Amino acid sequence: MSTFVTGATGFVGSAVVRHLLSEQIPVRVLVRPRSDRRNLEGLDIEVVEGDLRDRASLERAMKGCLALFHVAADYRLWARDVQEIYRSNVEGTRNAMLAAAEAGVERIVYTSSVATLGLNPDGTPSDEDTRVSIQDMIGDYKRSKYLAEDEVRSLVRKDRLPIVIVNPSTPIGPHDIKPTPTGRLVLDAARGRMPAYVDTGLNLVHVDDVAAGHVAAFRRGEIGGRYILGGENLWLKEILERIAVISGRRPPRIRLSHSTVMPIARLSEFMGRVTYGFWGPRATVDGIRMARKLMFFSSGKAMRDLNYHPRPVDEALSDAVDWFLHHWKPR
Repeated sequence: MSTFVTGATGFVGSAVVRHLLSEQIPVRVLVRPRSDRRNLEGLDIEVVEGDLRDRASLERAMKGCLALFHVAADYRLWARDVQEIYRSNVEGTRNAMLAAAEAGVERIVYTSSVATLGLNPDGTPSDEDTRVSIQDMIGDYKRSKYLAEDEVRSLVRKDRLPIVIVNPSTPIGPHDIKPTPTGRLVLDAARGRMPAYVDTGLNLVHVDDVAAGHVAAFRRGEIGGRYILGGENLWLKEILERIAVISGRRPPRIRLSHSTVMPIARLSEFMGRVTYGFWGPRATVDGIRMARKLMFFSSGKAMRDLNYHPRPVDEALSDAVDWFLHHWKPR
């Protein structure tokens, strides 16, 4: 019986697919008719077309599958139409969960995000129990993921759906074809296009460790439980310095205040609305607002309960830089 994966053409989803295949698990994936399928080239998988906003297509696609990894998400910090983010992340998640129940799927792993978690005011790492509310969510991406996870938790409580939740931190590594906002940062830094930085902190993790964590959550996770799949907590300045060493570049020396960068982000968003560049705005207002907080997290629960052990972050950065410099091509 096949395992069904949504978001398989994307960064994390394709890593989950490759990990499942490495364990000889048959995989069926959902793709949109016009999606970029470069991440699926050469993989021995079954491909079905459908749309997260079409529940009937999901029910047909999942027929006969015993497991679901719902990885698909709209990971953008800016969009011309923000409702697209909610339709994919909230409505699409609800449809996927209900379609899985209708199709008789026996166990589900839902890919949430650390974006839904609380942050400690003193900058110490947060965990799955750090208090948070929707009022703490900055921007439409975070709000959409918070609402989607809330929907999932409700389906576990009320409808007894067999769902385990994973909360990846900030994945980096090969096959970030879009790329993600963090991937864009790595690419720009590796090309020497990051002359300055702001004070902020991120938790970085290799995308393949996140994929392994998904499978571990499927096998060992508690129904209704959630698990942070993270790596190491680093200041942005440290990240850029390490990328500079890996790529043979000079690290940025100019430190900018958040208030200085905000007008640049507003101008970048304005230009994004009147032009149609490949990536959209280089800087976003929500991104700068998020950068005011340290996004540090602990994966202690996943390590204890799932036997999750991420590799050193320098390996993740090296793999990401190598792939961007030698394999990445814009579509």
